[in-house]
Amino acid sequence: MLKCRDVPEHAEQFADGQLPFRARLSLYFHLLMCGHCRRYLRQLKLLLRLLPEAEAQKQAQVEDAEVQAILARLDRHQG
Repeated sequence: MLKCRDVPEHAEQFADGQLPFRARLSLYFHLLMCGHCRRYLRQLKLLLRLLPEAEAQKQAQVEDAEVQAILARLDRHQG
């Protein structure tokens, strides 16, 4: 049976669907009894789902900043 301290090392594999059956079963039993670990796993899944969106927004902001910097340089050279 897993203990709370064991959950983080299995959580990412579980969230990705890559945890072997036996370990997954052990994790399920632990989650049935432990609300703290259920919440932890829920938050991890949310984070893993939102991370690509945040990275895309960051990339768009970087591109916008680069465009603004280029436009500012062009304005200086034209003026």
